[in-house]
Amino acid sequence: MNQVLAVARKEIVDGVRDFRSVVASLFYALMGPVLVGLVSMAVGNKGSSGSAMLTSMMAIFTLVSAFVGGMNVAMDTVAGERERKSLLPLLLNAVPRERIVLGKWLAVSFFAVLGLAIDVAGFAVVLALAGVHVSGLLTLGAQVWTLFSLALLAAAVQMLISTASHGVKEAQTYLSLVVFAPMAVGMFLVFGPAAKIGWLSYLPLVGQQVQLQALLSGHAGRLVPSVVLGYATLAVAVLLLMICTNRLRRDEILYAN
Repeated sequence: MNQVLAVARKEIVDGVRDFRSVVASLFYALMGPVLVGLVSMAVGNKGSSGSAMLTSMMAIFTLVSAFVGGMNVAMDTVAGERERKSLLPLLLNAVPRERIVLGKWLAVSFFAVLGLAIDVAGFAVVLALAGVHVSGLLTLGAQVWTLFSLALLAAAVQMLISTASHGVKEAQTYLSLVVFAPMAVGMFLVFGPAAKIGWLSYLPLVGQQVQLQALLSGHAGRLVPSVVLGYATLAVAVLLLMICTNRLRRDEILYAN
């Protein structure tokens, strides 16, 4: 466990020292609240339709923030080290691959959760200033586990992409595309009839969007689907980390140009 924490601490310190990445992540996390704030000023007091539009946008941007917070750190944690030729010396140490991957994942998850928290706090301020009443907002704490697990899943996905990439540019391309996944799912569920299918609440990413949008629309979330969704999301994250660990054992990942 000490080795895992040592790797995580090193990656977190390096991530904090990268001032440009920190500013970029902060900008992405606050982009949603700023846009929703501008829309709320334009919409004004237009009844339930205006509130529904704001809550739908809030749900989508909240999920996006889970993917942008740790993107820059994930990009550098494996692909960057591989490009700088510092990954191989790290893996030659007497440290199991699982602990290295877990430590790096914890560091990426730290920034992902932080970005998600900043986004939620920004939305709370925007809605308070706009005077928008969301009856389900006070019960948002019931969804903390599902949102937290989504940030962990996002970090695992980004770790896997960084591990499979040969350099920073390649990782940046794929990681930028991954950010569109929660946006596409969110827009589909907002405008598509499939959003009413009950079993979607148990699918990672899709379930977070369905439950968060329902919660912000004033419907109390159910406990069992939230708990099951959180553990299902975490299980997928663990599976991706296992794949990431196996890839680090392959010679072509270490020595290929």
